[in-house]
Amino acid sequence: MNATPDSSPKLTKRADKIDRLAQLTERTESTSGAGLWREAFRRLRTNKAAIIGGAVIGLFVLIAVVGPWLAPYSPTAQDWRGEVFPNQGRFVGPRGENWFGLDHLGRDEFSRMLVGARQTLLVGVVSMLIGLVAGAVIGAVSGAAATLGGEPGRRVDTVIMRVTDIMLALPSLLLAVSVAAVLGQSLTTVMIAVGVVQVPVFARLLRGSMLAQGSSDYVLAAKAVGIRKRRIVLTQIMPNSLSPVIVQATLSLATAIIEAAALSYLGLGNPDPAIPEWGVMLSQAQRFFDNAPMMSVYPAVGIIVTALGFTLLGEAMREALDPKLRG
Repeated sequence: MNATPDSSPKLTKRADKIDRLAQLTERTESTSGAGLWREAFRRLRTNKAAIIGGAVIGLFVLIAVVGPWLAPYSPTAQDWRGEVFPNQGRFVGPRGENWFGLDHLGRDEFSRMLVGARQTLLVGVVSMLIGLVAGAVIGAVSGAAATLGGEPGRRVDTVIMRVTDIMLALPSLLLAVSVAAVLGQSLTTVMIAVGVVQVPVFARLLRGSMLAQGSSDYVLAAKAVGIRKRRIVLTQIMPNSLSPVIVQATLSLATAIIEAAALSYLGLGNPDPAIPEWGVMLSQAQRFFDNAPMMSVYPAVGIIVTALGFTLLGEAMREALDPKLRG
């Protein structure tokens, strides 16, 4: 069973990847939704990538939750200001009382990394939720219109998908920078800008999932007994179309963290540099890379490892739910 092909003559590689993920909702007659997830969980438990990704995510979330209480010093206190001289290239590296050394203002780098994890997680989660909610609404409207709306519904679906394709054709970082530049510099701006980038991804994904479900036997049976179209969409098609959306949400957290860090690095993030956030810390450290490279390494490694954890888990979930890999 294949989803209705898109009317665009040539889909981008990014759109093709989304459509492939949408096909994860296609189920064999012998596999129920609950059984599908049980089988996927069984696969995940033996998947090394999923285990590593889950461990990285668990550690990151734990640090984000308890980090402020584990930090040995205040992340904003300049207690060692007299020991660092950025203009002269004199910095303090790792030592007994400061495990990661000091930054250019004499603040404890280890404490700032611990506290900054919460801010980084907050930006990533909120950005992903903005894209998920807005994209799900748009995708649900488009999918319902294409599946059960007849010819008028298909025209509505075409218009929505053309706008979505235009957004998908734009480089994600360029789109995020454009939105952030319009809204102004703030942490809220970063979350909205990154969330906007995720909207077309979730919209196209959910729409494709609903199309894949539209000709299923249970949908045809519901139509045959006279169940209202709205009820079919809300109680039958939508619940069975969410598997790839959950997978994409995990993958989107990785890109959201990276893109939010990029916006902060470009100076479009939180205007208060005293509030630790890994992207802001990376931006501040670039000026001193020649004399204190570790100031850049710590937040960069944190961003990379965290994004890698979400990517590993998301890709493992994709493989576990792929019908072609279920035997």
